[in-house]
Amino acid sequence: MKTYQQLIEACLETVKEVFPWDLEEKLQSSSKPILLDIREPYEFEAMRLENSINIPRGILEQSCEWDFEETVPDIVNARDKEIVLICRSGNRSILAAFTLQQMGYENVTSLKTGLRGWTDYEQPLVNSDNQEVDIDDADQYFSNKIKPEQLRPK
Repeated sequence: MKTYQQLIEACLETVKEVFPWDLEEKLQSSSKPILLDIREPYEFEAMRLENSINIPRGILEQSCEWDFEETVPDIVNARDKEIVLICRSGNRSILAAFTLQQMGYENVTSLKTGLRGWTDYEQPLVNSDNQEVDIDDADQYFSNKIKPEQLRPK
């Protein structure tokens, strides 16, 4: 049996990560990567990177194949394109990048530290109306909210 962290560590044997400052540089270049946000729709609606696509991790595999209601043609046709996977902290995106590698995607990376790190680096996020989100609001949104009953028993 593996823990969540052990699964992530195993995936990191093949999954590459990109730091927020490296992604910022890529987004300023002429050949921008596809930004694939794999968080849940409610998370994506609250705030996201501008021009990112939302495919929740729970339907990722079907979205990357033809003949499903969840099929996203731009992603199905992107097996040879650069894709940066995004989540809140950089863990779910590692698992999603590993999955895409297994499905034949050749150039996938995970945003190291996720959107938490992106906001720590003071980079912009937008809301569902494409309005820039206040950095303090983003910091609050991404702050740790673990409840006592969710902590490991002592």
